[in-house]
Amino acid sequence: MEKNRNYFIAIALSVVIVLAWQFLYMNPRIEAQRRAEEARLAQQGQSQVIQPESPGAQSPVQPNGALPGNVQAQAQATREEALTRTPRITIDTPALSGTINLTGARFDDLHLRDYHETVDPKSPTITLFSPADTRDGYFTELGYIGTAETGSVPGPSTVWTAPEGAKLTVQTPVTLTFTNEKGVVFNRTITVDEHYMLTVTDKIENGSGAPISLSSYGRVTRYNKPDHPSVYVIHEGFLGVIGAEAGLSEHSYSSVEKEATNNPKATGGWLGITDKYWAATLIPAQSLPYESRFTHFTDGQSRYQADFKTDSFTVAPAQSTEVKNLVFAGAKEVPLVDGYEASLSIPKFDLLIDWGWFYFITKPMFKLMDFFFRYFGNFGVAILCTTIVVKAIFFPLASKQYASMAAMKRVQPKMEELKAKHGDDRMAMQQAMMQLYKEEKINPIAGCWPVILQIPIFFSLYKVIYVTIEMRHAPFFGWIQDLSAPDPTSLFNLFGLLPYDVPHALMIGIWPIIMGITMFLQMRMNPTPPDPTQAMIFTWMPLVFTFMLASFPAGLVIYWAWNNTLSIMQQAVIMKRHGAKIELFDNLKNVFRRKPAETK
Repeated sequence: MEKNRNYFIAIALSVVIVLAWQFLYMNPRIEAQRRAEEARLAQQGQSQVIQPESPGAQSPVQPNGALPGNVQAQAQATREEALTRTPRITIDTPALSGTINLTGARFDDLHLRDYHETVDPKSPTITLFSPADTRDGYFTELGYIGTAETGSVPGPSTVWTAPEGAKLTVQTPVTLTFTNEKGVVFNRTITVDEHYMLTVTDKIENGSGAPISLSSYGRVTRYNKPDHPSVYVIHEGFLGVIGAEAGLSEHSYSSVEKEATNNPKATGGWLGITDKYWAATLIPAQSLPYESRFTHFTDGQSRYQADFKTDSFTVAPAQSTEVKNLVFAGAKEVPLVDGYEASLSIPKFDLLIDWGWFYFITKPMFKLMDFFFRYFGNFGVAILCTTIVVKAIFFPLASKQYASMAAMKRVQPKMEELKAKHGDDRMAMQQAMMQLYKEEKINPIAGCWPVILQIPIFFSLYKVIYVTIEMRHAPFFGWIQDLSAPDPTSLFNLFGLLPYDVPHALMIGIWPIIMGITMFLQMRMNPTPPDPTQAMIFTWMPLVFTFMLASFPAGLVIYWAWNNTLSIMQQAVIMKRHGAKIELFDNLKNVFRRKPAETK
């Protein structure tokens, strides 16, 4: 039964890391520690008194400095109050609704029309940005840093002028204007596509009669971390590609709380803050070198910030120049993000979606699943079809696996003879078994390789279901209305027939039970190991996995149940072809057969 032991070990290894991610990193203690740290930082921030900076003064990006503007006081206003305090321009597109704050020309009021808070289509739409006066402040701002010769430049407190009745739509851009005391005119044109990309083009006209020097800056600022603690399987926090040729840079909220990250000066790239499904990123002018950082401020209102500042540039008298920045604020839809990377030449923008270590497997798997979805219109069916394709790809390996199992069964009587012959002499037993394997041309670990090689496939599918927004609120059939969430039914209230709620730990739904049954049947395709420890694992593993996987996304549990079912059929066909007996029915009889009482 050496092969059985290796097989069980391989199965256990295939999920142990995922289980660790699910149960260790989502431990409630993480949330308690996070809240304690936030309380400490908030208390520390309230005890500090910081003098406001001059809006026109030069303020380079420094580890302990701030971009132009006053230190943000503790936010107390409601969203409704904050929206009435400043003049605003309406945003109305197929994907976005909200307003632009003319004070600072901030994007601080944004809703995603296509996404709701729950599966109920009547529930509120997702709120991405909120004004700085609110407790949930989250906004994006672009401005300039000048010199004394330049005069006042657009910053957080600048009130821009807009045409009467201006409204930002896909068809109608808006142009804002600010003229300083020295005659320098800033014309800001804002356009938006039908999705989530905003283009901000500033035309700077120097009417001062002398050369002026400017640096542009941008920042994404948010006050609070996500409501649910992040897990290791997905990155939430700061990220960016700092430089056209650079790789992805990721930093968690906790790491930035300890120490700000100052990125090397670069040209090209992008940076911002990401959640599981949404993101806000800045794409600076790709021709201007810039400095950037990810930081956490505790002066007044505690806040997290990703920002950049370009090198200074000069505008000659009576001349003008243009600076164009892009702002992505919305849902991380895979085709859309890929399209922006190609059409707007944004370096590695597809990495905005966290494809993980097995990027080269995960993304093609999503594309395959998305192909089936577009054909069948159901992501649950797409998962089933993708599983069939994966099984077909691995069929040659599976054939070798089950052929090895059939060969092991044929030599089982000889192995029993060797055990009787060598008794407790383990060394002699091992040597004899190796000789037997050599004579019969059996590879004892051949049965493990297909399982081991499918571990990356399993992780990749887990990634696709867990992180892609396309899976969010995607229904299957019946009671499964969200493939990215656990099965909502539970055995312990008879799947909703009894009128009470079940504790989260006892949410053992129908699909986890189906998965457990298919796993039980698959394991009964093989003889029960003679070793008591292995036999106990053999018996209890399906039940343990049923409880553990009950909290996993329903899409992943459906995949596992379907994969087990296909494996049972595949194993039966291949082993019958090799003349090996299928043990399933005999093993099931033995499970339910009453054992004779032991005679003393």
